Amino acid sequence: MATPRKQQISLVNTPYYHCVARCVRRAFLCGEDTLSGQSFEHRRELIEEKLHFLSQVFAIDVCAYAVMSNHYHVVLFIDEEKAKQWSMKEVLERWHRLYKGTILTQQYCRGDVLPKHLMTIVEATAEVYRKRLMKISWFMGYINEHIARAANQEDNCTGRFWEGRFKSQALLDEAALAACMAYVDLNPIRANIGNTPEDSTHTSVKLRCEQATQSQQPKTLIPFVGNPRENMPKGLPFELTDYLQLIELTGRCIREDKPGYIDENLPSILSRLNISAENWLIITTEFKTQFHGAIGREDVLSDYCEHQQLKRRQNLSHCKKLFA
Repeated sequence: MATPRKQQISLVNTPYYHCVARCVRRAFLCGEDTLSGQSFEHRRELIEEKLHFLSQVFAIDVCAYAVMSNHYHVVLFIDEEKAKQWSMKEVLERWHRLYKGTILTQQYCRGDVLPKHLMTIVEATAEVYRKRLMKISWFMGYINEHIARAANQEDNCTGRFWEGRFKSQALLDEAALAACMAYVDLNPIRANIGNTPEDSTHTSVKLRCEQATQSQQPKTLIPFVGNPRENMPKGLPFELTDYLQLIELTGRCIREDKPGYIDENLPSILSRLNISAENWLIITTEFKTQFHGAIGREDVLSDYCEHQQLKRRQNLSHCKKLFA
């Protein structure tokens, strides 16, 4: 039986989650249908634009993404503290960038003076919106609904476009986060539609490479802020240079079809995360088949299951073997 969505998201355990949305009926999300010859490439840019837009509205940051021909991957960070710091007006203004809201919330944002009993309703509504703006379900639902409507209109059909709402996995520690991000960023290379990370279109790693050449980081992606330390700013707990080197070395091994082998000049991130070169290749090439559910070392996986009141620790054997 599938795990209820509310049990898959636990901010007590981790703010990082890997989500995947896949099409049904052999539908093409993007790419070119070889049977009909019809191209859907324009949808890649649409999804990418939605991801960047929502990262500026929700209290959810994008860590990594890859838009493929019939599915897309995204690694998300839920910034609960950020959402708590928003004023009521900021919450409502953010929500109105997505939806109309209510007549009362619109009046409040216009500056209309409302009696006390109506202000109580506005305050309660704003708190509902605040919670929604840090929920992955609303984030993914907004993207999927808009893409499904546009696709059905283009295809002149009705009915379901997506296989389901979406699948999500909790990433419980740095090792799981790094492995999943690399898996996502290297999807085009594994599918033979990209030769290098910097030319893998519609991926976060391409955007990061473009910005890195200018000594910058993308404003619409959560930044790399270096190794964990005191007074650490919000961001990914790795060095950007380490991550890009890691992607390059891992991608080269995948392209040359050399499982279990990586150049001797390993990125320092592997040593710090205590993942062997052999295990790293298994994780980054077989992430989807090796793991189903929350991912992390045995101790954090046990804590997660205890908090979520799960009787069975999924992925335990694989996590013990690969993150040993």
